[in-house]
Amino acid sequence: MTYTVGMYLAERLSQIGLKHHFAVAGDFNLVLLDQLLANKEMEQVYCCNELNCGFSAEGYARAHGAAAAVVTFSVGAISAMNAIAGAYAENLPVILISGSPNSNDYGTGHILHHTLGTNDYTYQLEMMRHVTCAAESITDAASAPAKIDHVIRTALRERKPAYVEIACNVSDAECVRPGPVSSLLAELRVDDVSLKAAVEDSLALLEKSQRVTMIVGSKVRATHAQTQTEHLADKLGCAVTIMAAAKSFFPEDHKGFRGLYWGDVSSPGAQELVEKSDALICVAPVFNDYSTVGWTAWPKGDNVLMAEPNRVTVGGKTYEGFTLREFLEELAKKAPSRPLTAQESKKHTPVIEQAKADARLTNDEMTRQINAMLTSDTTLVAETGDSWFNATRMDLPRGARVELEMQWGHIGWSVPSAFGNAMGSQERQHILMVGDGSFQLTAQEMAQMVRYKLPVIIFLVNNRGYVIEIAIHDGPYNYIKNWDYAGLMEVFNAEDGHGLGLKATTAGELAEAIKKAKANHEGPTIIECQIERSDCTKTLVEWGKKVAAANSRKPQVS
Repeated sequence: MTYTVGMYLAERLSQIGLKHHFAVAGDFNLVLLDQLLANKEMEQVYCCNELNCGFSAEGYARAHGAAAAVVTFSVGAISAMNAIAGAYAENLPVILISGSPNSNDYGTGHILHHTLGTNDYTYQLEMMRHVTCAAESITDAASAPAKIDHVIRTALRERKPAYVEIACNVSDAECVRPGPVSSLLAELRVDDVSLKAAVEDSLALLEKSQRVTMIVGSKVRATHAQTQTEHLADKLGCAVTIMAAAKSFFPEDHKGFRGLYWGDVSSPGAQELVEKSDALICVAPVFNDYSTVGWTAWPKGDNVLMAEPNRVTVGGKTYEGFTLREFLEELAKKAPSRPLTAQESKKHTPVIEQAKADARLTNDEMTRQINAMLTSDTTLVAETGDSWFNATRMDLPRGARVELEMQWGHIGWSVPSAFGNAMGSQERQHILMVGDGSFQLTAQEMAQMVRYKLPVIIFLVNNRGYVIEIAIHDGPYNYIKNWDYAGLMEVFNAEDGHGLGLKATTAGELAEAIKKAKANHEGPTIIECQIERSDCTKTLVEWGKKVAAANSRKPQVS
């Protein structure tokens, strides 16, 4: 049997551990899809459109460590680019693969379909270079192995998406077979001198400080440094807080865990704890306008040790040449015991009183009932909006995962991402919290949950509008056409599906709906939770005002 470029790509994807790849067919990728199907180690999973395909792969990468999506040229890839940009912002290695024009057409002046109507086909590659860590175009079989390996190796090393386009007549061209995958997984060499100096200066800060606190940020997962972060917390014995986007990235049953640091909307006591520390260890943080509550909560100063994925800054100096994981391991070996902040503070677990069964359903009661469902095997996906704030106030058992998209913040992200996440970790319980406005953007992928019989439980908050936008800046554009969301399940089920569509208007109805959802193992369940439009978390309102103030700053006059 002839071995082809497409087979080479498939084998490399399988070698890095992918069991599935996501796809939307188009005439420039059809032969490539055939080549990928020849690899029996991976299943080809289909999506409703290319944007959803990209987000599904992004969700798979969250669960599985990496992912791949296959689309067609221009009309497919440019649509998927939105999701790829999100994967870049969220530090997720998604390989976007696009079919491209026949290699014989390059340089001929031909005008092709699925293009801008010019004879230049390079614009897509140039666009992708802005939202990926590596981008390659393959128009001959001889260069394919090196280019495919470069794209995959860079994506895994940088924890960012990468892109490769393959000419439609090259994907089945004869090609060599790949060797061991170890060459793609090799770590960069560590600069021991720089690492030692970074640890020594960090120890100097810790030795002269008593009130030491850690802040854990969202990049800690992308750097595979969660275990090392916990080991450092064990050695120091200090208080540990998390940033909102890092919910579930540090175990909440840890004796030093003290909740969420988010400026004025922090967990009780956490803001004072962080801001009164004389040494603050920031592990893999992202300080943007959202996480700093409109630039009002941005730790700076000589007492801040900034430990980023590939750089440490402390004592007015910056060090690189090693990974975060390596730095934390070395620091934990020599770190002094600094338990004062943990001793002076205590964890504040929010308590929501249970509502009566016949009481009108509220945001608080919905959150309470979802929180009660969480186990160590649960993945909770929380859409942009008040679902963020509901997720961050939940008490998590060790092992539970929360998935947020707080850097890119694309509404509608959660539906296809939850689909991809469920495909990538089918042994877990999957719960999705999404608002009605966000759901309307990407609702189609619920049909794929039906198709692949994934028992995702979707809590659809029907409050008839974009409540997060209302909190930031209100206007008529924040109010949407209502749908019969629960009724959509019958549309997606058609003749062979087993999804459930339920509605809840009271606390008791929600409890009954959850029982039915847990019993449905053959498909998804959507529970339409009807609550008042004004019923949202206080933290959303407070946070929204601060962000709105930052957005409305007047131009500075030079």
